[in-house]
Amino acid sequence: MNPLLQTGTIIVVFALASYSIAIFTEQRKKILRRRILVFLTLGVALDITATILMILGSSKGGFTLHGIIGYSSLAGMFIDAVLIWRLKIKNGSYCPVPNNIHIYSRYAYIWWVIAFVTGGLLVALR
Repeated sequence: MNPLLQTGTIIVVFALASYSIAIFTEQRKKILRRRILVFLTLGVALDITATILMILGSSKGGFTLHGIIGYSSLAGMFIDAVLIWRLKIKNGSYCPVPNNIHIYSRYAYIWWVIAFVTGGLLVALR
């Protein structure tokens, strides 16, 4: 396997862990905490890094079915991070997370996990 793809794969696993900590904490507490902001922001940064490395290491280019699913899931998590940061800036830490953001976070995360799993399945089926 290409070294760029290997590095991207390792980084995306860390993005999964970071997103999972952020989203599970938010879903359970329904209160904005610093931990959520840190892990969600870290997850987005890791996800962007992994995506760039995987595009550079791929022989198929950036526009594949999995690529489009991956870009849309990254965009969903980026939007979630922006919404959470806007909530923090507007209301401060330890404020309740509104129901619409709470639900959006859940579905953005589920879509991201689907993209993660499909990427793994595509590699396993080669």
